Amino acid sequence: MQQAIDALNEKLDRLVAALERLAPPPPPTPDFSAADCFVWDNAAGALSPVTDVNRIDIGLIRGVDRVRDILLDNTRRFATGLPANNVLLWGARGMGKSSLVKASHAAIAAETGTALKLIEIHREDIDALPRLMQLLRPAPARFIVFCDDLSFDHDDTSYKSLKAVLDGGVEGRPDNVIFYATSNRRHLLPRDMIENERSTAINPSEAVEEKVSLSDRFGLWLGFHKCSQDDYLEMIEAYVRHFGLDIEPEELRRDSLEWATTRGARSGRVAWQYVNDLAGRLGKKLETPSPY
Repeated sequence: MQQAIDALNEKLDRLVAALERLAPPPPPTPDFSAADCFVWDNAAGALSPVTDVNRIDIGLIRGVDRVRDILLDNTRRFATGLPANNVLLWGARGMGKSSLVKASHAAIAAETGTALKLIEIHREDIDALPRLMQLLRPAPARFIVFCDDLSFDHDDTSYKSLKAVLDGGVEGRPDNVIFYATSNRRHLLPRDMIENERSTAINPSEAVEEKVSLSDRFGLWLGFHKCSQDDYLEMIEAYVRHFGLDIEPEELRRDSLEWATTRGARSGRVAWQYVNDLAGRLGKKLETPSPY
């Protein structure tokens, strides 16, 4: 009898060993000292360090002073271990939402001297958030997980993964993780998707609540609105002063308004594009990436 048991145990050991050989290797433990910013590599299930981050000084982001100060304060509190909220930056295109997140991270990390890391996860990899949380939970650092241009379309159920992470699930969201996202949509879902749920569901109010409630998981909603003509001109004048571009005030006003008219829009991005064009015409290089 003992021989039969020993033989069975030996077979089980061989089976376990074979399964372990077939299983994919566990993801490597990230070296969080390698960089201040990382990008989630979904194929590898790992974090890739980014040593040269495409970001600018926060002082160059103009026309959003109020939301800038709120985001900085929230990030500062999180970095120093105080209560802070997940943040949704939503609204008009070209007003510097994603640049503000990256610049705020750099500013607060430098100000506080804390191990504050920024991790970008792409929209199509949202389903991987639970795996990412497992990597971050035991790490000796604090993390802003950032998703740029976040939105969901018809038949897309990955928003449920995001809701679970924001709610925390059984384990709770790690204390060392906060989530920042940018979107052109306040509720992250297209209006016709919400209305379709209202018209086809057995209980319309519950169906709509299921989807609209996603944005409620963000404690802070920071709205970015189309800028006025005065705001647009103020942005341009600030950039011209910062880069020392030599142009008469009246010519600058006339030229920049004509630029906005040809683009059919006024925004921070349009203001920056005008200044970039002006610098080129004046033969001066701008040693900084676009903030928009």
